[in-house]
Amino acid sequence: MDRRQFLFRSSLLAAGAALPFKSLFASSQGGFNTLRRNVGYFTERGGTIGWLASSDAMAVIDSQYPETAKNCLNGLRDKTDHPLNLLINTHHHGDHTGGNPTFKGVAEKMVAHENVPKLMKKANKESEDGGNTAFPETTYSKNWKMDLGDETIHAKYYGPGHTSGDSVVYFEKANVVHMGDLVFNRMNPYTDRPSGASMQNWTKILSAVADEYPSDAVYIFGHAKPKYGVTGKKEDLGVMRNYLSAVLDYAQKGIDQGLSKEEITNKKSLEEFDHFLYADFWTLSDNLGVAYEELTQS
Repeated sequence: MDRRQFLFRSSLLAAGAALPFKSLFASSQGGFNTLRRNVGYFTERGGTIGWLASSDAMAVIDSQYPETAKNCLNGLRDKTDHPLNLLINTHHHGDHTGGNPTFKGVAEKMVAHENVPKLMKKANKESEDGGNTAFPETTYSKNWKMDLGDETIHAKYYGPGHTSGDSVVYFEKANVVHMGDLVFNRMNPYTDRPSGASMQNWTKILSAVADEYPSDAVYIFGHAKPKYGVTGKKEDLGVMRNYLSAVLDYAQKGIDQGLSKEEITNKKSLEEFDHFLYADFWTLSDNLGVAYEELTQS
């Protein structure tokens, strides 16, 4: 890992750290957007927040950063007087958990996969200011659900993907699925191998999710190239899966040909996925490096 990658990963993992790549982690259309049955999403800076706000329930999926978490919470209080029942973290990265201290003591429950607090504590060791200690205190291993008002919220773990602690969150009645960072819509995704990512299993997760939920489900994505947006359909999961499969296939062909890691990663784009180019902090070359390491277990 070169210095650029190390600095990026450290800033991303450090809970609450201010990412220098604001153009990526902010939406061109920030604020609140309603999808179905009192369920919607909030964008400002960091991973996309999902929310439920009704007369008898309030829930938040991911927390961005302290200042944007406050903006989100204040906006939700304009939508409902109901107390905040639930915060779910889809994974441990700082742009999804940095706002946890804002919700701690406000949310009745803070929930995540059991690996998330462990990974947050690991990230804290890399943080100069001690990091984020507002850990989810309710954890699960495979499946978790909660009835909130007239909605039922599910969280499910499909194994390692973007990290080793990614949850897919489903609003059952609204038929809305929050993917966290299992989908970077039409852009090179960050693959956190030091935190247990598996590109091979990630492709399986996307196929499983597309098959498991109704064909008309609306999906919320953790990040997106502005042109494509942070919501979509099951077909968008297929595009993401195909990208990851193409990265793995390209790396495997190079390995089979006896090419070095440096030779395999010396590529700017895959022809059919040149529209995935966006910013330069995490590139196709970086993901080819992850694929090489995973396939060779180096």
